[in-house]
Amino acid sequence: MFHVTILGSGSAGNSALIESAGTKLLIDGGLSSRQLVKRLAECGVSPAEIDGILLTHEHSDHAGGLNVWCKQFATPIYCNRLTAEVLQKSAPEVVREWKLFVTGSDFYINDIAVQTFPVPHDAVEPAGFVLHHGNCALGYLTDLGFATKLVYERVRQVHTLFIETNHDEKLLQNDTRRPWSIKQRIMSRHGHLSNTAAANVLVELLESNLRRAVLGHLSRDCNNPELAIGTVRSALNARGANSVEIVCAAQKEITARFCVA
Repeated sequence: MFHVTILGSGSAGNSALIESAGTKLLIDGGLSSRQLVKRLAECGVSPAEIDGILLTHEHSDHAGGLNVWCKQFATPIYCNRLTAEVLQKSAPEVVREWKLFVTGSDFYINDIAVQTFPVPHDAVEPAGFVLHHGNCALGYLTDLGFATKLVYERVRQVHTLFIETNHDEKLLQNDTRRPWSIKQRIMSRHGHLSNTAAANVLVELLESNLRRAVLGHLSRDCNNPELAIGTVRSALNARGANSVEIVCAAQKEITARFCVA
């Protein structure tokens, strides 16, 4: 049995705490180091207890807190080579303990097995994860333009899936503050999942082990929790999947601590 708590998710920073009997991990470190320490304390966890930080990609809302964090704490950073190279170049003076993996490989961090796989996004080498402990599996999909066949194959086994619901398509199209080029990037196959796109992914997983969907990475301007949950709930209910729990992660506060299974 293992647990997940989303420490924060959205345009201003993303991080999740994963806990098993023998391991405590962060997925991404996009919150400030100060906020990471504060929110971990709310979970009863000290930074010294973190066994590693697993990175999906190098964008600042997923890795922006690590420069300060790594000056304070000697936490191993797990990522692929290209992600490490970009982050190292951005702050060469910061000493980090890199633990490099090849995207597509599997490895262990103590008692948690980590499956890695590529996802389509406009980063140097973005990755998704499925984490296994015992008979439980957690999927983590953030920042992807669409779900590839490989993505479906990897997450079909999970009990809990964190998946981005970045934007409502109509709100994005009608947003007067974003130029069309930015809207095109967000909606592209290397951009972000909309509420409807995420709902379609979840519908495709209904014949599998899925018990809970945690929605995240909501745009503060072009989405809101009611729209995201409503779109996903409607799609699942139309397939009779009323028993699948739907939770929405927030930017400024942690979620409850969920058992993955």
